[in-house]
Amino acid sequence: MDENSQHTPGAGHEETDINVWAVGKFAVALMLVAVAALVLLFGLFRYLLSREGGPPAGRSQVAASEPAKAFPQPQLQETEVLDLKAIRAAEDQVLNSYAWMDPEKGVVRIPIGRAIDLLVERGLVARVQTGEPK
Repeated sequence: MDENSQHTPGAGHEETDINVWAVGKFAVALMLVAVAALVLLFGLFRYLLSREGGPPAGRSQVAASEPAKAFPQPQLQETEVLDLKAIRAAEDQVLNSYAWMDPEKGVVRIPIGRAIDLLVERGLVARVQTGEPK
């Protein structure tokens, strides 16, 4: 056996892989930069608020009492299901009722079911062909 195979290294760690002090200094510097950025950001917010006259007073009270005045259009629906039912009821009323569309010309609206029945009875109106077909 040669001399190198019997030599066992002692317990310890590799000292050439990482510089612990440099990593620690970097972590501290990173924290200081993050804190400085936050301080500058809050300072910028306060500056911009002071230029605009400060936060609006009583805005939350107006929004709670009269949301239509506080928020611009379009607004979110508060009762979607009821609104949809109302729209469908209005459409059904139009589709299933008689009404004058243009009284001067004698144009009326009839229920859709009656219109289908009349179409079946009378058939579709054919167009008059002028000239030779292409």
